[in-house]
Amino acid sequence: MTDPLHQDLLELAQEAARRAGALLRDGRPADLAVAATKSSPIDVVTEMDIAAEKLITDLIAERRPDDGILGEEGAATEGTSGVRWVIDPLDGTVNYLYGLPTWAVSIAAEQDGETVVGVVTAPMRGETFHAVRGRGAWATGAWDGERTLACRPAPPLDQALVSTGFNYVADVRAHQADVAQRLIPLLRDIRRGGSAAVDLCDVAAGRLDGYYERGLHPWDLAAGDLIAREAGALTGGRPGERPSGDLAVAGTPGVFEPLQRLLEDFGAWHD
Repeated sequence: MTDPLHQDLLELAQEAARRAGALLRDGRPADLAVAATKSSPIDVVTEMDIAAEKLITDLIAERRPDDGILGEEGAATEGTSGVRWVIDPLDGTVNYLYGLPTWAVSIAAEQDGETVVGVVTAPMRGETFHAVRGRGAWATGAWDGERTLACRPAPPLDQALVSTGFNYVADVRAHQADVAQRLIPLLRDIRRGGSAAVDLCDVAAGRLDGYYERGLHPWDLAAGDLIAREAGALTGGRPGERPSGDLAVAGTPGVFEPLQRLLEDFGAWHD
């Protein structure tokens, strides 16, 4: 049975993601420049990140003024409804800055601390992914209608295609490179797309067998993690833990656990 609240949250998330995606795609100035930096001089924010977050938060505040909001670019409202929105207005900012197509708008809705709705739109790929807890995951794109998402059948680990990302802090990045160097001989190959939200959706869509990254924030993970799980993938952090800033892992059943064990053995979660 469809929960009317969850359906309402999904429709609002889809509208907000669609509007923000169009703003980012169509409103990108030719002379786009860095507006600020975050963890390091190469971890950037553009004026478009800020504009997209304002568009999303203004729409949510208009439609659901009692909800809480957590956004990457500073939006933070407690709320009183039990619903909180977790927003990354532009996941893959460096890709966007350089004109690369792998970037996305990621919007999740939590109810009483659990993610119940996730929407990720990747405008330059013409694709939007969404999931509602307990109802599966879906995508629209170049094909007709909505497509049900399902992760790939599990290959042996040495035939698995796995994606990852790298931190913008130099010493953390160096450690991540060491972990990747140790992993590569044990896998089919490693990819580095530049957007955690898109990578998690690609696990859901069967385009990747696994994904891992250290240093993510709630807004990087919330929507994509739900979409991956609703498509049949397993997700977690260190063994027995949920995904977190220490480590986030997603994979098709059969790849997830051996990948997670290797990452633990290699100390992927710390310097």
